[in-house]
Amino acid sequence: MYKENNLIVNSEQTNLLKELTSSLETCNRFYFSVAFVNFSGLQLLLDALKEAKQRGVEGKIITSTYLNFTEPKALDRIREFENIDLKIFVTERNIGFHTKAYIFEYDDYFKVMIGSSNITQSALKSNVEWNVEIISKNDESFIQQVISEFHGLWDRSTVVDDFFIQDYKQFIKNIDRVTSSQTMIYEKAEYIVPNSMQHKAMENLERLRNLGEKKALVIAATGTGKTYMSAFDVKKLKPKKLLFVVHREEILAKAKETYEKLLPNSNLTFGMLTGTRKDFDADYIFATNKTISRYYHRFNSNEFDYIIYDEAHHVTAETYQHVIDYFKPDFMLGMTATPERGDSQSIFGIFDFNVALEVRLHDALEDDIVVPFHYFGITDIDEIDLSDVPVDDLDEITKRLKVNERVDFVIEKMKFYGHDGKKRKCLGFCASKEHARYMAAEFNNRGIPSSYLSGEDDVPVREARIAELEDDLNELQVIFTVNIFNEGVDIPSVNTVLMLRPTNSPIVFIQQLGRGLRKYQDKSFLTVLDFIGNHTKTFLIAIALNGNRYYDKESLKVAISTGFAHLPGATHIQMDKISQERILAQIDQEKFTSMKYLKEEYFEFKKMNSGRVPDLLMDYYKYDGAPDPVRFIDKEKSYLNFVAKVEKDQQLQQLLAYESFEKVLKWLSSMLPLKRIYDFIILNYLLEHPSVTIDEVEQEILKWVEMVDEDSVFHAMEFLNQKFFDDTQKKRVPKLANLHGERLTRSHLFEQLLANPNYKRYLYDVIEYGLFRYEREFGEDYLGVPHFKLYEQYRMMDAALLSNFRKTHSSFRGSGLLVNGKDYFLYIDLHKEADIKESINYNDKIIDRIHFQWETPNKTSQGTDQGKNIIFNQDRGINLHLFVRKFKEIEKNSIEPYIYIGKGNTISFKGEKPIEVQLELENTLPQQLYTELTEKV
Repeated sequence: MYKENNLIVNSEQTNLLKELTSSLETCNRFYFSVAFVNFSGLQLLLDALKEAKQRGVEGKIITSTYLNFTEPKALDRIREFENIDLKIFVTERNIGFHTKAYIFEYDDYFKVMIGSSNITQSALKSNVEWNVEIISKNDESFIQQVISEFHGLWDRSTVVDDFFIQDYKQFIKNIDRVTSSQTMIYEKAEYIVPNSMQHKAMENLERLRNLGEKKALVIAATGTGKTYMSAFDVKKLKPKKLLFVVHREEILAKAKETYEKLLPNSNLTFGMLTGTRKDFDADYIFATNKTISRYYHRFNSNEFDYIIYDEAHHVTAETYQHVIDYFKPDFMLGMTATPERGDSQSIFGIFDFNVALEVRLHDALEDDIVVPFHYFGITDIDEIDLSDVPVDDLDEITKRLKVNERVDFVIEKMKFYGHDGKKRKCLGFCASKEHARYMAAEFNNRGIPSSYLSGEDDVPVREARIAELEDDLNELQVIFTVNIFNEGVDIPSVNTVLMLRPTNSPIVFIQQLGRGLRKYQDKSFLTVLDFIGNHTKTFLIAIALNGNRYYDKESLKVAISTGFAHLPGATHIQMDKISQERILAQIDQEKFTSMKYLKEEYFEFKKMNSGRVPDLLMDYYKYDGAPDPVRFIDKEKSYLNFVAKVEKDQQLQQLLAYESFEKVLKWLSSMLPLKRIYDFIILNYLLEHPSVTIDEVEQEILKWVEMVDEDSVFHAMEFLNQKFFDDTQKKRVPKLANLHGERLTRSHLFEQLLANPNYKRYLYDVIEYGLFRYEREFGEDYLGVPHFKLYEQYRMMDAALLSNFRKTHSSFRGSGLLVNGKDYFLYIDLHKEADIKESINYNDKIIDRIHFQWETPNKTSQGTDQGKNIIFNQDRGINLHLFVRKFKEIEKNSIEPYIYIGKGNTISFKGEKPIEVQLELENTLPQQLYTELTEKV
């Protein structure tokens, strides 16, 4: 039981919250003394405190009035636990209170944690904190001193009774009233600075403009500050005339207000162009798309230096097109949360494929652009049985969810977990209109003022309800709805989200979760209560929360078992044991690569696509949480083949009947997701130009990445010329380009394909998707040669292309070891297949996060050149690149990729044929990846 003293820090591996909850689950008694307690931290401990109460464990908690940081709401909540005695140390002017100590009593020893952490979400999960854990026997002098000191503080502290609570609440209220006006200083322009997203977007906009580009697109989740970002860029660029176009009139005034706030004393005039206002002469004009489409001829075509289109996913509409075609600004910026594609034209094409930045939900959490969320996965009541109901049978689901006991259960959990802020401002997502109507009526019957909204309610009704919810003085606490708040609705003050229906789409789950993540004054977190039933698709919750584009059974199971520890900041995900076991069992049973599963995933996405056949890969790009279409490609060699098969679409089948087109489509698709962007940048240029020179290629590449070496540019041109193809590959892949010196021209076949609009549409789509997915996953960093990014997935065959191998790529083969000059590529399976009989049992393993054990191919001896290169790699200038995978196959007939963990250097070796080598990694393995590769679930 006794162990060495332990330093507890917040990391991917662990945090103080985890240590506290595990100790509360096992101790006999506990004593806390902390300077302050916030509800944001207390909420994370509620379940552990409840379990301790059920075990009969008693505790004492001391906190203080120091700096008035302790929240009355947190004190109220602690007092509800009959097993906890609560006192407060009332500080004076000359006496502060700084203790942060957590003491746990066991049968014959004590565990003490003393350090820097108070009870707040950040202190328990994400702040840089040091807490020392000491375990000592009951009779040791250190423990006696700690307990004596605690009792001394206890005797000097005040009991938190009704009188104290009321007095303290009034005191805090008075402070809030006095200090609220002082916070206005942060609204002054000189105090507002760009957040990380805004700063990066501005840097990339500047880079694109320096390359001569005149258009760009920014994709960022709702609440990340796109309008402020554009205003910062305008402030920096100082255009004389600006046009800001908005799709919805209700947010126009807010945009204008933001610009006026950031550009005071600028001698500029700000005006609006709407149905009721016509400020034609203003320097900076904020217009609705409908009004500007009627009056654009009132301006010269070069009137505006800078034009911004907010909600830019609408620009493919005809009303926008006339305006875009007419004006010739120095720069045009589009901003959107969801880059939807119109039927006629790609939004990316309208902005010349220049994406200055893309920020999705998990990026926003990592950069602290949105508030963290506390997600509680709660097993639904036994009376709700959805195990035999298809997830799209909404009538039957509604019928089974309309249970009074469930309403009581939901309210009970809402009261148990509470919410941030004084007034509950809650959105409840239901299965149907009838379900929403029922929930609102039942909540009202139980004294919780509620309303419901559906697609049948017009905009004024919705806006009125939202205003009531946001108003602290209005009694409305909950709005129940179906899907109308999934996107495009901004209710910043929402502090609670209820998931009351089976999750059948990760996209919808993320959209609904995102409704409460916008930052708002005095809001520090969002509470999410998800009532998890026994329906067959419960595991989709894990896919949505995991946040990774690619996933497999193993990574999902590890994420669940570790409480999604890889999620950044103070975000917290907690599922009860029954929900965890239910989801893990479903993941074990599900076959993610089977045609049955892929078809279900496809048709669910089709519903999200308004029922239209999503025949383009870019259809998937617009939604956070969308399926990975590359898995459809893996099944049928091209996405179009997959769609034609599952839709039984004769037109697509006819299109694919042209063998050369199908071969080209399959070849381009086989490179997805891209690991090197240069080749597709060249093809993208050739879609619109008959030829391209090496200098033009380099210029095009610099629009996507910060720099590129000339050898890699020429290697890409040679590759497209099929210089490294063997005869079999040349028969299988039609040639798209011919190299003449330093100029690449379209092949005759490529010309023919592009002359057919249908063929061009689908070739264009594969290339476009490849480029933008690369940009999302790799960013603009130059990766050098070989072109590998740490912790990305690779296949063995990728090494030839990415290391500029100058021979036939199909000859670049080996049994776990490939060599190109001074670059050695080591491919390692951590768990060998039991049914494969090897002539030798390789003992390859991760020793710890910085050391690795690898055994060379079994014919390698220390005396050979290859053996010496491996064991003396640093002296000989040899780069040992390590690629690992946990299993070769997780699902039958589906080969797993490798993960690049960087370079390693030999520090010791022994043995012959094979040589056992101890390697020190140049990059410490991230905790999440280390856990995934080593954890057994």
